[in-house]
Amino acid sequence: MSTTSPTRPAPPPDTSDVVTDPKRRRLVLAAVLFALTAVVASVSGLNVALGQLAADLGAGQGDLLWVVNGYTIALAALLLPIGAIGDRWGRRPVLLGGLGVFLAAAAASTLATTVGQLVVLRIVGGVGAAMIMPVTLSVITSTFPEDERDRAVGMWAGFAGAGGILGLVASSIVVDNFTWPWVFAAPLLLGSVALALSVLYVPASREHTEGRFDLVGSILSAVAVGTLVMGIHEGPEAGWTEPITVVSLALALATGAAFAWWELRQDHPLLQLRLFRNRTLAGGSVGLLGIFGLLGALFLVLIQFLQAVLGYSAVGAAVSLLPIAAVMMPLSSVAPRIARRVGLRTMIGGGALAIAGGMALMGVMASTDGGYLTVAPGMLLVAIGLGLAMTSGTTAITGSLPVEDQGVASALNDTVRELGTAIGVALIGSVLSATYSSSVADATVGLPAEAAHTVEEGIGGALAVSGPMGSQGEGLLDAARGAFVDGWTASMWLSAGLALAIAAFAFAWMPGRKAEGQELVLETDGDLDDELDQLVAGVLVD
Repeated sequence: MSTTSPTRPAPPPDTSDVVTDPKRRRLVLAAVLFALTAVVASVSGLNVALGQLAADLGAGQGDLLWVVNGYTIALAALLLPIGAIGDRWGRRPVLLGGLGVFLAAAAASTLATTVGQLVVLRIVGGVGAAMIMPVTLSVITSTFPEDERDRAVGMWAGFAGAGGILGLVASSIVVDNFTWPWVFAAPLLLGSVALALSVLYVPASREHTEGRFDLVGSILSAVAVGTLVMGIHEGPEAGWTEPITVVSLALALATGAAFAWWELRQDHPLLQLRLFRNRTLAGGSVGLLGIFGLLGALFLVLIQFLQAVLGYSAVGAAVSLLPIAAVMMPLSSVAPRIARRVGLRTMIGGGALAIAGGMALMGVMASTDGGYLTVAPGMLLVAIGLGLAMTSGTTAITGSLPVEDQGVASALNDTVRELGTAIGVALIGSVLSATYSSSVADATVGLPAEAAHTVEEGIGGALAVSGPMGSQGEGLLDAARGAFVDGWTASMWLSAGLALAIAAFAFAWMPGRKAEGQELVLETDGDLDDELDQLVAGVLVD
């Protein structure tokens, strides 16, 4: 058994890859921000075109689900392995290769004539996105000097959070004026600019690593994350007891336990799991998981509220989200400066408290006839919390891992975000759906069984059923809108409770400002290692 002091002073930062020319650093930052925005916008942008796509390609609901999920699953599953590949064999080649794959898939998607072709191309696009996303952050952490790194990371976090809103706005404008293939125009433009800037200005950087690449760990992590995201996505749509959901979640659990068992026995693992004993790293990861879950769920329910309850068009609903980006992006860039004064624990915990207050405010104020001003104050408070907490969570992760593992750190950051979004959408979306269905049930009495089922499935179904009913449909639609507000209120209070839990965890678990910045020693207590091994082995046996 070997025991050591739990912390030691961090070694001097490796500056061998730092770009010394300020102008070039700005162009490097522009390159990675354009690339990042293209990836994030592609996650949300296609959602507003699904109606047109279904009519044009004859796609059913299950087909549409795979058009959306194919990209997300491929992206989430490959983040950790590709992040490690970038560290080992070079970040610039991975970034350029990813942009090439991403742009080729997006261009080919505009020519798709069947839904099967589009699903395959979206999966390929997700592979390209997985090559881009972690490298964009590790390029920043490896090429920016220490005194500028936090601000650059803050800008990255702001664009990562707001890119989905920008994608929704661009896509909704396109859908209202053009056909669905044009939703790929913005990602193509952004990706092309990123490719040109990357070729010209992003330096070649990689870390000198020893040992073999952890191929087994890479495969296990990809299967575990991919099946977990698939199960979470399929649960609300197909049903939590359906075979595809149960098998996906069971496989995720088994391969996740196998991944942990394997990694704990490797000299050069894909992800050093013992690093999670570092309370800053663990706190940042849990904080980002929960915060992005709340952000993804908010976008899901807020777009529906603006369109179905307040009657906004797709463009109007998307534009109504811009105040969130307008507050969140600049605040994210200055958050590191504030964090140096108050500490990451206060930033993440305080940001989560602001999010909780905003969610509660929207739950209290929202109504069917109150208009946009009933949700705007809560939205702005949530945006403040996001701006404070997102950058701090990212800094907690990237600052806790050594320089040679920045690709893995960036990939871990991105994986946590993707998992959080998937979990939040599934959990809070399910609460909204269940409350809505229960509340609207009385209004469907007397309707044909098929029509009643359509209304109870969602407020979109109520809009479709009530339209042909003329004046009789107005009462049904009013009842559906009221039921949706009931579901909205329940989902906002749940979100507020989860945000409070994140805040409590951050304040109770993360170290104070004086303890931050200390590096974790990887050698740990052998007895604790044995306990971890026994726990993982128990999961595998079960």
